[in-house]
Order: sequence, then C-alpha cells, then structure tokens
Amino acid sequence: MRKKYCAVTDSEDISRILERCRIGRLATNGVDGFPYIVPLNFVYWRGSVYFHCARKGEKMDNIKRDPKVCFEVDIPLSYVGRECNSQLPPCQVHQLYHSVILRGLAEIVEDIDEKVAALNALMARHEERPDFDEIKADMTGVKICNVVAVRVESITAKSDLLQKKTDDEKNHVAEYLARRDLPGDSEAASLLRR
Repeated sequence: MRKKYCAVTDSEDISRILERCRIGRLATNGVDGFPYIVPLNFVYWRGSVYFHCARKGEKMDNIKRDPKVCFEVDIPLSYVGRECNSQLPPCQVHQLYHSVILRGLAEIVEDIDEKVAALNALMARHEERPDFDEIKADMTGVKICNVVAVRVESITAKSDLLQKKTDDEKNHVAEYLARRDLPGDSEAASLLRR
C-alpha cells in the first residue's frame, strides 16, 4: 500500500514551507496539565523559530516553567470534496496541504545583538520590502518585549498530495482543480501532476 502522507525530508523543502508561513502555532505545557496553543507571527531564521511577545502572560509563564515546546505551521492547498467525484463517500473528502512540526526548547533571548537581529529578521519577513524601518537596540520597544527562540531539537514535515491514489485518480483531481481555480488549486494541481 502506498503512503497517504509523504514525509518531507529535504531540509530546503522544509525551510521553504516554514518561509511561506506567516502564522505558526506554539504549544506549551500549561500549569493545569493541558497543552496551551497560541497562534503567533514568527520567522524561521538561522535554524531556530523566533517570535516576540509581552514579558508577562500565560505563554511566558509556561515557557519559564517548562521550556519544552512544539511549533506547527501548515499550508492548506485545496479541499477536494464530493463535487469532484459524486461517487466519493463522505468520509473520503480530502484536504491537500504541507505541514511542519518542530519540537525544541524555548529560550528567552538575552543577547541584545541576537535580539535586535531576530526582530529585524521578523520585520523583514513580514514587511516584505527592503526599506522597512530597522530596529535598533536603544528603541523602547526592544526593551519592553521578549524575543523567544525555539532551538529546534527535532523537525518533521509532510505533504498530503493524494499519495494513496493512482496516477489516473490524481490526474482527474488535478484537472478538476485546474477548472475550479480557487486559491491553492493551481499549485495543488501542478504538484499532483509531478
């Protein structure tokens, strides 16, 4: 039996997925024993995930108590429902996507040079223009925020691109997606035809 999900093992492919995402989800261990998950802006830079945040709050309390975290990003491509194939049982509708899951230790960045560089990397990533106002160490915002680095200990990634289906089935879905032409459909159709 062919795999339904395809592991992505190439580090450049994993980096490309991380670089395309603007929002990730950080999971920390809550004091009540339940996971605490929060969406946040981030940048994957120099092999770590960086984000900035307030100095106080549940997320920071959890990180200070237990630095073990999990971080997840995903790129939803296309939803393939029954309109693609009316004979498809409802339980076989499908979402095509890419995803990355990182596990690591969250560390509050104390080194001012690393903190400022990470903030500028975050700004460059989200502003997407070369002329953004560069952050300097003496700015008030730098002093009042935390920058956290997730030092990656393990990383896994996968893409769900109908790996379980035959080439004919993939081509049928690719043709359908190309005709439908919703956001993500063109990329998904191209990937299915590889």
